Amino acid sequence: MPDTYVIRGAKVLGGEARDLVLRDGVIAEITASGAASTEGADVVDAAGLIALPGLVDLHTHLREPGREDAETVESGTRAAALGGFTAVHAMANTFPVADTAGVVEQVWRLGREAGHCDVYPVGAVTVGLAGRQLAELGAMADSAARVRVFSDDGICVSDAVLMRRALEYVKAFDGVVAQHAQEPRLTEGAQMNEGELSGRLGLAGWPAVAEEAIIARDCLLAAHVDSRLHICHVSTAGSVEIMRWAKAKGWDVTAEVCPHHLILTDELAATYDPIYKVNPPLRSASDVAALREGLADGTIDAVATDHAPHPHEDKDCEWAAAAFGMLGLETALSIVQETMVDTGLLDWAAVADRMSFTPARIGRVADHGRPLEPGEPANVVLYDPAVRRRVEPGALASLSRNTPYRGMELPGRVVATFLRGEPTVLDGRIAD
Repeated sequence: MPDTYVIRGAKVLGGEARDLVLRDGVIAEITASGAASTEGADVVDAAGLIALPGLVDLHTHLREPGREDAETVESGTRAAALGGFTAVHAMANTFPVADTAGVVEQVWRLGREAGHCDVYPVGAVTVGLAGRQLAELGAMADSAARVRVFSDDGICVSDAVLMRRALEYVKAFDGVVAQHAQEPRLTEGAQMNEGELSGRLGLAGWPAVAEEAIIARDCLLAAHVDSRLHICHVSTAGSVEIMRWAKAKGWDVTAEVCPHHLILTDELAATYDPIYKVNPPLRSASDVAALREGLADGTIDAVATDHAPHPHEDKDCEWAAAAFGMLGLETALSIVQETMVDTGLLDWAAVADRMSFTPARIGRVADHGRPLEPGEPANVVLYDPAVRRRVEPGALASLSRNTPYRGMELPGRVVATFLRGEPTVLDGRIAD
């Protein structure tokens, strides 16, 4: 017989304490706290814990195939499960690039074999991420991986004609193009946010307009061809305003923000520590405030980690030579609690929307991002918001250690993650 789990006394979406019965891969029953029968069931004491739907990440770099020294699908999905994620979208900038049906199916199958969370490959927009011709979008959509999100993330699709063609093409299968908004000519050699500090530090500036110009162009293109556009990792106040304007027009455009852009600022570049080097760069405190406001009012639709693992040698070097990117999966929910919940900007129901329901809708993921109701898939996270923990890089599940939060004390801890009713994490540890 399949296992039955009774989650006793969890606060569903931060509300009233309830019992959840997980059986045969679905939520079989939700009752008053203490009312569910525990006969023949494993009982999880969830007193004081928040029950959320399994989190969905639209933006994860798992590095496999090709950079298994930084991360593998196995290690990356372990990190995801420990962070409360039951589904992640794996970005296409692997080696070889995920620009064919064969490569996306390989990543998808590796995810199924690992079993820690579901992996949905993101297909490249252009062949080899080179920005010259469209990749096999239709073949990837028809593959076993059923790709619906396409992105050259890390490289902007800067050619407006090519971007228009991609937007037109994905309409045939209800896909979405996820744009890395970075005008390349405006960011040649850029190292950090452009401003007084970049001049003082002698690091080439990365102007906000390089992001904002692409977002404005692509919103107009998406509206022109009546297609879906998603903007990756918005980082500036101007980007929030452009998204607000586009949504007011009724256009089908969405955006994500990364946890690190909600809490860290460009002042950290003054340390010259490459751990803080990321693309797009950390911005000013006023940008951080605008991003929080945009996430709170729904202008920004989702939180996405942009989990970007790098081996030690790619970060332990001078700033200019270091790779862009930060780890994010295991700390995302804690950062959202710190910046959005504990500040009163979001409640836990809204966190579920920004980190589960809406990302699943954008990615067209049918079995995740579902309500915590009887009959729904039993993808459930139990989270303790009352504890505080110090981030220790060596304790992370990722193969890489490039977390910008090392030594920081953050709130909250994922206690359990259930994927289709089976625990992938239990008592804060991988449930192998």
